Amino acid sequence: MATITLGGEPIQTCGDLPAVGSTAPDFTLTDVDLKDVSLADFRGRKVLLNIVPSLDTGVCSTSAKKFNDAAKERDNLVALTISADLPFAQKRFCEAEKIDRVKTLSMMRDRHFAKDYGVLVETGPTAGICARAVVIIDEQGQVRYTEQVPEISQEPDYEAALKALD
Repeated sequence: MATITLGGEPIQTCGDLPAVGSTAPDFTLTDVDLKDVSLADFRGRKVLLNIVPSLDTGVCSTSAKKFNDAAKERDNLVALTISADLPFAQKRFCEAEKIDRVKTLSMMRDRHFAKDYGVLVETGPTAGICARAVVIIDEQGQVRYTEQVPEISQEPDYEAALKALD
């Protein structure tokens, strides 16, 4: 269980992020076309998981935009933004913000992802959705970088995450 904060108040997640060097847990989430997407679909490519509470917040929106820009410069990168938002809302967000390189995925059908990655918030007003985190997975499915953002209202360390992709 990790302790993070929301507005300075402690909240707990269900566990810890996968260890660097471990095999990334597979998942099946829902894309904007209501199709199932799994981590295995991206084998052979680097994968950036931008895990956010909701794209309906400023910080989550900003991180999706920044990782979208970074993905434009990297041909072998799949950038995924994962949230509890419904696919319909994710699609509207991407269209409105001109997000074209980040693929949004919803946990609407299955919350196992949040548990398997240790990011399910279990206490406080945001219980049931994801904490903010970044996970980088290499072409072989190994975890190469993780960041559990300590204050849910803060942005991730973009520079460190992008450096881990090099």
